[in-house]
Amino acid sequence: MQVTNHPAPTAGRASFTLPVRVYFEDTDAGGVVYYANYLKFCERARTEWLRTTGLAQNQLAAEQGILFVVRSVEASYLRPAVLDDMLEVVTTLGKQGRASLDFAQQVRRDGQTLFEARIGIACVDRDAMRPIPIPPAVRAQLASLV
Repeated sequence: MQVTNHPAPTAGRASFTLPVRVYFEDTDAGGVVYYANYLKFCERARTEWLRTTGLAQNQLAAEQGILFVVRSVEASYLRPAVLDDMLEVVTTLGKQGRASLDFAQQVRRDGQTLFEARIGIACVDRDAMRPIPIPPAVRAQLASLV
């Protein structure tokens, strides 16, 4: 999966849109996007959203000793995407818990929703891989977006 250079991602306060083109490698034998690749598109969009807010994942791991990991996914596949489709992955930050974040994500083509998911993210200690509270500075930065 590759992200195109055009158009650029757009960021709102608590929402972010990442353009993604469907490549041959994203499709299955039937010529449609393989179901697991929608989750890859969503992962890429959440990572890029965090980066635009100044919270790069590698920096959080190195400086804060935390990782954000997926703890739950609820997904609905509504319509297929196919080779060369230009998609938008829309990511919206929802509820923020003490050690968790909830995201609503949609994959759209020409304004039509093809896929939607609710993804729960846990904040974990990088070394122990156990849930920990989101650090206050990170929490404040995320709260300023909502």
